[in-house]
Amino acid sequence: MIKPVPVIQPVMRDRPRPRFRDYLKRWWILLLLPLSAGMILLARSDPALTESLYSSRVYPCFARTLGRLTSLLPFSLLELLVCAALAACVVLLLWALVHKFRVRRGLLQPEEPLGWGLLLERVIKLLCCLLFAFVLLCGLNYYRPEFASFSGLDVRESPSDELVALCTDLTLQANALREQVQTDENGVMQLQNSSSQTARQAREAFGRLALEYEILPDLPITPKPVLNSWWMSMLQITGIFTPYTFEANINIAAPDYNIPATMCHELAHSRGFMREDEANFIGYLACRESDSAEFQYSGTMLALVHSINRLYDADYDAFLEVNALMSEGVRLDFADNNAYWARYEGPVAEVSTAVNNTYLRVNNQSDGVQSYGRMVDLLLADYRARQDTAPPDSQPL
Repeated sequence: MIKPVPVIQPVMRDRPRPRFRDYLKRWWILLLLPLSAGMILLARSDPALTESLYSSRVYPCFARTLGRLTSLLPFSLLELLVCAALAACVVLLLWALVHKFRVRRGLLQPEEPLGWGLLLERVIKLLCCLLFAFVLLCGLNYYRPEFASFSGLDVRESPSDELVALCTDLTLQANALREQVQTDENGVMQLQNSSSQTARQAREAFGRLALEYEILPDLPITPKPVLNSWWMSMLQITGIFTPYTFEANINIAAPDYNIPATMCHELAHSRGFMREDEANFIGYLACRESDSAEFQYSGTMLALVHSINRLYDADYDAFLEVNALMSEGVRLDFADNNAYWARYEGPVAEVSTAVNNTYLRVNNQSDGVQSYGRMVDLLLADYRARQDTAPPDSQPL
C-alpha cells in the first residue's frame, strides 16, 4: 500500500527592500561627480590659489611620476589602449550577435538576459572615474593664471600696423629659414631625422626654454609618434596630450613642417598650460630656442599662419601685401598642408571638430576652437617686447 506523500509548499516571503546603505555601497562612485564639480568651482573662483596649491605643487608630482613611468615604454600607451578598446567593442558586438542567433535557433532560452543593465552600470562607473581622474590629473590647470602673468608680456589690444609689422617679420623669417631646410622630390619641406630623433630634439628645446621660464620645468616626457597616425588625420588632429598616460602623442603622417611645432605644443600641455593659445605660443618659443633650423621654421610657420589669418580678417589689402612677400617654398609648404587636410574633410572630421569645440568651451575656453588663434595676442606682445629691447640700429629678426 502506498500512502500519499504531502507536497511541501514553499512559503513566499517578501524580499527585503534595499536600504540606503545598499544603494550607497553599489553607487558610491557617483559621489565623484559632485566632488569633481566642487574642485572645478574652487579652482575657477581663485586662480592664485589653484596655482600655488595645485599647478605649482601637486601637478608637477603627477607629471614627473607618471611621465617617467610611461616614458619607459618605447611606444604610445594611448595608441595601445585605443586599439584594445576598439577590439573590445568588436568582441562585444560579435557576442551580442551570436547570443541573438542562438536564441532564435532555440539553443538559449529567450529569458536568459544578456546583462546589458550590468554593462551600462559599469560604463557609468567607468566614466565617473575617468572624469574625476581628468580633473585631478590636469583639468584644474585650465583655471590657473594666464601664461602672460608669468612671462611679463603686456597683452593688450594692438593697432593694425603692429599686426602688419608682426606678419611681415614672421614672413621674412619663414623665407630665410625655408632656405636652410631640406625638401623632398616635390619641393616640400622634409624632416631629415626620424620621428624619435625629432622627439628628442623637442625635449631638448624645452630644456633650453626651461632655463628662461622657471614655470616650465624640464620633465621626463618625450613626444611619442603614433604609428597608426591615419586615425588622427581622419579626426584632423596633429597631436594630443593625454593626462591619463602623460604622453604627448604626435601624428607623424601630417606634413613635416607641422611636426616639430606640434611636439612642442603638446609638451606645453604636459607642463600644465592647457589653454590652446598658450600652448601654441609656448610651442613657438620652444622652437625658437632650438638650434635646429627645422624647428625654428616649424615654429615660425605656426606663428605665421595664425597671424596672417588674423590680418586677413582685419585688413585685406595689407594681407595681400604681406602675402606677396612669401617665398615660393613657403607657399608650396602651405599648399601641400592644405591639400593634405582637404583629403580628410567629411563627417568624421566635422564631428571631431564639434567635439573638440565643446570640450574647449566646457574647459574655460569660451571661444572653443577659435582659442587657438588667440596666440596672436601673445605674439604681438612678444614682438613689442623684442622691439623694445633691440638695439636702435638692429633689424627685425
